[in-house]
Amino acid sequence: MNQKVKPKILMTEAMPLIEEERKILEKSADVKLAKSIHEDHLVVEVGDVDIIMVVYAKITKRIIDSAKSLKGIVRYGIGVDNIDLDAATKRGIPIANVPDYCIGTVADHAFAHLLALNRKILMADKFVRTGEYMGAWTSPSDKIKGFDLEGKVLGIIGLGKVGRALVARAKGFGMKVRAYDPYIDEEVAKELTLELVDLDTILKESDFVSIHAPLLPETRGMIGERELKLMKKTAYLINVARGPIVDEKALNKALKENWIAGAGIDVYEKEPPDPENPLFKLENVVLTPHIAWYTEDALWRLEMSAVNEAIRILQGRLPKNLVNKEASLCMKK
Repeated sequence: MNQKVKPKILMTEAMPLIEEERKILEKSADVKLAKSIHEDHLVVEVGDVDIIMVVYAKITKRIIDSAKSLKGIVRYGIGVDNIDLDAATKRGIPIANVPDYCIGTVADHAFAHLLALNRKILMADKFVRTGEYMGAWTSPSDKIKGFDLEGKVLGIIGLGKVGRALVARAKGFGMKVRAYDPYIDEEVAKELTLELVDLDTILKESDFVSIHAPLLPETRGMIGERELKLMKKTAYLINVARGPIVDEKALNKALKENWIAGAGIDVYEKEPPDPENPLFKLENVVLTPHIAWYTEDALWRLEMSAVNEAIRILQGRLPKNLVNKEASLCMKK
């Protein structure tokens, strides 16, 4: 008697809880970890896989076309800009993401950047560690002097779930909040008791500008020299969304030439960034390594949700968080 062949799952990158994932998934499928995320390697490795589970690897049309048995792609996270949606949809391959695992988590991180910038936390830490405080304990340098948040204006670009979560945090500190999002109607703004304005107004009038937009053709390079020059010289830019939304060369120039007071950056145009990235040499920027999502609680939600989506697809069901709904029309029932 022929033994039934188990479906195959390819994980492009190892997540921290990979062993817990394996214990669950191996009840239903054979699981392997890709040897490399380079396109030439993945083209070979996906030949017989049923599910691709991906973090940051680029899942190109060439990779999708090479996966002859492919039944679904699961993205660990919210954005799917690293997957060729058109190629998958044309083959009726559903793409699932995990949109809700880190809404408050990312909002917390954005606000942590805001606080660190406002109260000059990194500079103050250095002030203590290097002994600069000696002789200046009661009259510290102006470079570590912050200001009150109450009454200051936070401008949010992108009023999705994370942007909305940030509204609540800002209001808890007594801040005024405005937002720019061309896809949000006035009723949502009324519910959140904030004002919707255009992008230029956000940039000109905000003390902090926090980006929470997805990476789309229309948002790529949205913040460049022109936009940065519109901001107050005392204002700060925060980006925990996607690196390419901000022109990094323009940002570096703005920070060096003091067009703006500083920036909080968790995402980069190239990831991982080059060790010689000029932003690394500046004191008026707070840098974190794309970890806005990374807490113990959010990590568990992310990985277990991705596992559940993979299992649903293997069972012939639509994923709960189907990104390309058109693919469902092509799926075999």
